[in-house]
Amino acid sequence: MTIENLSSNKSFGGWHKQYSHRSETLGCRMRFAIYLPPGVANGEKVPVLYWLSGLTCTDENFMQKAGAHRVAAELGMAIVAPDTSPRGDDVADDESYDLGQGAGFYVNATESPWHPHYRMYDYVLNELPALIESVFPVTDQRSISGHSMGGHGALVLALRNPERFQSVSAFSPISNPVNCPWGKKAFTAYLGKDTARWAEYDASLLMRDATQFVPALVDQGDADNFLTEQLQPEALEASASISNYPLELNFREGYDHSYFFIASFIDQHLRFHGRYLGCSTLQS
Repeated sequence: MTIENLSSNKSFGGWHKQYSHRSETLGCRMRFAIYLPPGVANGEKVPVLYWLSGLTCTDENFMQKAGAHRVAAELGMAIVAPDTSPRGDDVADDESYDLGQGAGFYVNATESPWHPHYRMYDYVLNELPALIESVFPVTDQRSISGHSMGGHGALVLALRNPERFQSVSAFSPISNPVNCPWGKKAFTAYLGKDTARWAEYDASLLMRDATQFVPALVDQGDADNFLTEQLQPEALEASASISNYPLELNFREGYDHSYFFIASFIDQHLRFHGRYLGCSTLQS
């Protein structure tokens, strides 16, 4: 598969790079960013943390704002951040920020006009890891994390595919999308009116019924203006109690929905994933 290098920046002894490629799954060109820690220069293969961003974001938000490179370099962990949706002139879009380009919701759309391109679930689960593992010096050990819409995506992908991920974490995830305005709007458009399809992409419902577990960490700011109406972490907490799911859910006093919140706790998330990815340079 041909990929094009768009940019390259040295960071904490490693490299942050942007690439584009033609996605067969999405039927358009896609962009992703990767952070490669210093060890790969010595021929080491490293595990990968996949990061899924939220509404209106691209691959750039996390890589430039979260401050994750320092600890990723220490741990010997690669980070891969894809875009949040397919894009292009021939890709369906909507004038609102919470549907269409920049708002893929990490589902496989079944409804027109979305289904030809909006297959972010398959892209993140299959095509992107296959590309990363064929091109870069990484192992097949993967974990996944994300924020808001991306937190929803990370939890759903891990809960539905526990054999594929060593751990999962999320900041301010949309925990119960079948019961919130963002989720109802997106799922109706992408999946149609059959709510049985919606349940396949609801982290709370999946966690409630889980029989195979991936260690999970969720951080939520209690000053988040989306907390009550859109995010509903209490549904995730209730589901974990039913299935005895290994979920650590932290409510952080005074924190909102922004990247200031993510930057404040990203080190803890990276170290959490490092434990399950077998990173050898972990420090307390």
